[in-house]
Amino acid sequence: MVKPSDYSESGNPIYKYEDKERGWMPPNYGEEGWTEKIERHFETYIGEIDNVFHEIISDIVHIDVYHIKPTQERNYHTLFTTGMSYLPMNVPEGIEGYNYAELMICLPPEWPITQEAFADEDHYWPVSWLKMLARLPHEYETWLGHGHTVPNGDPARPLSDQTKLNGVILLPPIMVHRDFLTLEMDSERTIRFYSIVPLYQEEMEFKLKYGCNDLTDKFDKHSINEIVRLNRRNVCRSSVIPFRRR
Repeated sequence: MVKPSDYSESGNPIYKYEDKERGWMPPNYGEEGWTEKIERHFETYIGEIDNVFHEIISDIVHIDVYHIKPTQERNYHTLFTTGMSYLPMNVPEGIEGYNYAELMICLPPEWPITQEAFADEDHYWPVSWLKMLARLPHEYETWLGHGHTVPNGDPARPLSDQTKLNGVILLPPIMVHRDFLTLEMDSERTIRFYSIVPLYQEEMEFKLKYGCNDLTDKFDKHSINEIVRLNRRNVCRSSVIPFRRR
């Protein structure tokens, strides 16, 4: 288990991961029927799967990224992973029910979702982040869950040339039926689904200082949801008056 290197002002552990020397590990492809059950879950609650971006070369776990097109009811693209949940994460003692997860990201309808468009990193980064984060817990023997933040490097760099967003937070999606949030695979294993929500530097710092709930309160106030908006409002930019708890 990776131990925290420090703690934030809000009391949450901070983990730092460094590249480690290791050889390629044969990927896990999941138990029979596991992937299909996740696919049915998304089609039941989100929409029909349009395409799958299959991983050609895998390490530790085989991560595929699925695409659900915008519809009149849900006017945004949904990308989601299968593979992160093929292995349990190494969660801390006491929260064993959170050791299986899959990730998703929601993109505006104008976002180009094609193999050709993905040659441009400005279009591809949501896919690369899905794959990187889905593999991270297994690569470093750790875990990811609700409220975890990951900066884009140290120091953090913008996610693309089109935005100043430079990190992400994992949050349960809010534009879904509540039954979507978890999927029971059997009596002992439940998958939890998290959205990747990009953050600005000030939002990342605010979350580390005050905690996830205070940040999501600000998101709620400004109607920020899981759909990626590259130039959305920075809810923590202004700080003439310091934030005070009520």
